[in-house]
Amino acid sequence: MPLTRRDFARRSAITGAGVALAGSVGALATAPGALAAEETTQDGVDGHDGAPGYGPLLPDPKGLLALPAGFSYRVLTHSGRTKLETGEFTPSNHDGTATFEGPRGATLLVNNHELSGPRSKWPHPVPLTDGLVYDPAASGGCTVVEVRRDGHVAEWVGIAGTATNCAGGSTPWGTWLTCEETEDKAGQNGMTKDHGYVFEVDPLDKRANRAPKPIKALGRYAHEAVVVDPKRGHLYLTEDASGPNGLLYRWTPPHGFHHGRGRLRTLADDAGVLKAPKCYDSGGRFVDDLSRATKTGTVYGVDWVEVPDRDARTVSVRKQFADGDVTRARKLEGMWWGDGGVYIVASFARGESPVPHDGQVWFYNPSRRTLTLKVLLGVNPDPAKDGAFDGPDNITVSPYGGLVIAEDGEGIQHLFGATDRGRTYPIARNELNGGTTEDPSYSEFTGVTFSPDGKTLYANIQTPGIMLAITGPWRRQRH
Repeated sequence: MPLTRRDFARRSAITGAGVALAGSVGALATAPGALAAEETTQDGVDGHDGAPGYGPLLPDPKGLLALPAGFSYRVLTHSGRTKLETGEFTPSNHDGTATFEGPRGATLLVNNHELSGPRSKWPHPVPLTDGLVYDPAASGGCTVVEVRRDGHVAEWVGIAGTATNCAGGSTPWGTWLTCEETEDKAGQNGMTKDHGYVFEVDPLDKRANRAPKPIKALGRYAHEAVVVDPKRGHLYLTEDASGPNGLLYRWTPPHGFHHGRGRLRTLADDAGVLKAPKCYDSGGRFVDDLSRATKTGTVYGVDWVEVPDRDARTVSVRKQFADGDVTRARKLEGMWWGDGGVYIVASFARGESPVPHDGQVWFYNPSRRTLTLKVLLGVNPDPAKDGAFDGPDNITVSPYGGLVIAEDGEGIQHLFGATDRGRTYPIARNELNGGTTEDPSYSEFTGVTFSPDGKTLYANIQTPGIMLAITGPWRRQRH
């Protein structure tokens, strides 16, 4: 049943604040360096006893990754240096990643490679492994990385011939959904098949990945990330697009459908229902863009509007809606399921949006059908100066409380945490300068995720493509 503006306004009037916040990160508030934020030192630690985090970041003599004292890292894969089991170099442009329990105590990671356009564009595209290719003209795909108990690392292709594999998401049944962030059709950009789909990759069963088939029921658009509601079976998906701004989507499975390994690829192209959100504020007024929210704790009621043509045969999905039909947002990026709902990142907003910001983290509560703004980063006035955070992208819920966020902003790039109360702290800083001393350039972090046992944090430096394993004295962050 739709949640009408009148219903939400009545509920908000009764509670006074819309809906009570819930979950272990339910009290996330504006982060330091953000709107109405507390002041912190340059390293993000306020210097008082009980400050969150692990202390200041120490420069890396190797010039790769600054970490707090007591922490260390290991390079698992490095594009152009490490090799696959089949002998080719590790592909470049690492992006979304998830971990899975492997055989005999190993950890398996599925790693997206965000490579767009024709294969000739890249020195290290994903190899076209026999039987695992969707479109032989496309550069992207996924690799599977196995980290064995003795430290040995192996890597092989999970899927090839896909395009611009950005974030994605793991499933409750132990597979990876890789998302194409493109709308290229056959004949565009050298492609021989339509792109802009989601594909399922099984890290444990190589045979299950043969003859890749897009899950067309989830729509064709510039996919970013996806999460699965383990209770209701819904899938939530983000779109990273502009002109107009992109959308959050919810896919409802058809009646009687049961999720499981390989089940999504059996669906008809029009199976289930794909919808986009239409939000209302506590006064029952329509909200055209999520950037309108300028205070943490803002709660919007959400209704869902069906997508007319999910395969975008003639018109891009987001362009099928007129003004007033749906609620949009710029740079909808990473997502993670936790605390009974979905954490959703909007990386930044500028002139294309009503209100500028340098990052939002929202929480969608499917039981209450509400979106609550948890973290809001104000526009960073000096991205070249260390200390402030901007441009959140990939995200994970930490086993030690709060969130861990990969930064894809301007200037210096970090992995940073946000506690239950919204206080931020640095975890790592990219020190690999891809530019010059006079004009430095630092690649974004991607694919932030913990090992199944919570002892190792994995993350990528996207360019040139480096997968890192970070270990240290992790502890519960309660502040």
